[in-house]
Amino acid sequence: MLTRFDVMGSLAMIGNLINDVLSFIIFSILDILDLVLCYVYKILDFVIESEWKPCYCSSPKEAITSSGKILVSEKGESNKIVCLTSTKLHLEEISDTLYTRPSLVSEVSKTTVKELKRRKIDNTTAVVTSINMSTVRSTFTVNNTIVEMLREKIGAHKSHLIPRWSDCDCDTCNSWSESCKDTLFVHTDGPKDKVGDDVLFIHGFISSSAFWTETVFPNFTESTKLTYRLFAIDLLGFGRSPKPHDSLYTIKEHLDMIEKSVLEAHKVRSFHIVAHSLGCILALALAVKYPNSVKSLTLIAPPYFPTPKGEQATQYMMRKVAPRRVWPLIAFGASLACWYEHVSRTICLLICKNHRIWEFLTKLITRNRIKTYLIKGFCCHTHNAAWHTLHNIICGTAGKIEGYLDMVQNRLTCSVNIFHGEDDELIPVECSSNVKTKVPRADIKVVEKKDHITVVVGRQEALARELEEIWKTTQLNR
Repeated sequence: MLTRFDVMGSLAMIGNLINDVLSFIIFSILDILDLVLCYVYKILDFVIESEWKPCYCSSPKEAITSSGKILVSEKGESNKIVCLTSTKLHLEEISDTLYTRPSLVSEVSKTTVKELKRRKIDNTTAVVTSINMSTVRSTFTVNNTIVEMLREKIGAHKSHLIPRWSDCDCDTCNSWSESCKDTLFVHTDGPKDKVGDDVLFIHGFISSSAFWTETVFPNFTESTKLTYRLFAIDLLGFGRSPKPHDSLYTIKEHLDMIEKSVLEAHKVRSFHIVAHSLGCILALALAVKYPNSVKSLTLIAPPYFPTPKGEQATQYMMRKVAPRRVWPLIAFGASLACWYEHVSRTICLLICKNHRIWEFLTKLITRNRIKTYLIKGFCCHTHNAAWHTLHNIICGTAGKIEGYLDMVQNRLTCSVNIFHGEDDELIPVECSSNVKTKVPRADIKVVEKKDHITVVVGRQEALARELEEIWKTTQLNR
């Protein structure tokens, strides 16, 4: 006789099988659609702007590093295309996931072939190959699009129209282009003159400073608002901050803008950090850069997946945050944003350009009791900013996060506090447990019945009290 657990197990197995089959079919179709859209956008870009925008479907080029300079040339050609000193841009900050995203069919095929080869090799003698180390220069592959963007950075190409035809042209998104300031949008609350401590709030992916200013900021006590200077930023490429079309949105570019817009502009010498999701990566990098300045580190849903031995960190991270599954829906959305450059560009175009869709989404989300500022934050970005930030920050830093955490444990003395929603389907709770493994002194709180967003939105008053307690404890322990 079948028990309830047997029935539930069988239903779960059937559900997973249906999800696998549907995912394979849908994402195989998306692979083809993305390729078709590649040519569609090339034609539209050429017709509207008289030149097509390079994409990451283009052929790779070879970068030759010599004497601290980067020389990029076409494969098989000797003529130089661009020359930059290594201080201008570190190519290792550019994630290979930008231009190495195998189709689902090819990935399944390669996995199968790899497994067959492994079994075959187990029964044969391993062959050891020697590596010739006599060459002076080192070479590696760089995508064509990166070369084009580097050329724009040093003025070799004319600037594109701002905004581009496929970007949002609303006043909110483009207010930065009318200003002479080349800094991030910073929402500041608290005393004008420094009285107590400073706190920096960093939002997550496709969001804005409103994620904090509409939630926890109004719920801080008057005492906190009179004591702490609170800084909530719109990251580079998001909200009301600059959205340069020629930026690669690397971690260095993001950190440089935070330093310039907050630390230098407001003379911040020591500070607390509160960060959510993608912002946790930037928070860790900032804490490592200023180990003696950070007073406390609060991470909410930190995306840390330790890379298994033999795996490539960037590719492993991409598969974890974007598993190419139709369910859960948040994983489906992440997969569209991460794997399909042109499909995601089309979705971004439809949302930004079609106000009817925007209004529908606003009404839908309001009906579900989630505030409209989340949708506004979702809409106020360019595809270029979202695409590069996703790959160069979330995927590109996958191999660095472990080092960041080691430095937090060994070099920083500040308290580390982690909050995670129990029902988070995008960044699972195990990520916070992984952080705890690397930083044993970290204090973790798993919030019941909350997900990636509602761990903040919907419990903002409780979070405000928790943050105030963290900062107060830090003061007492000085």
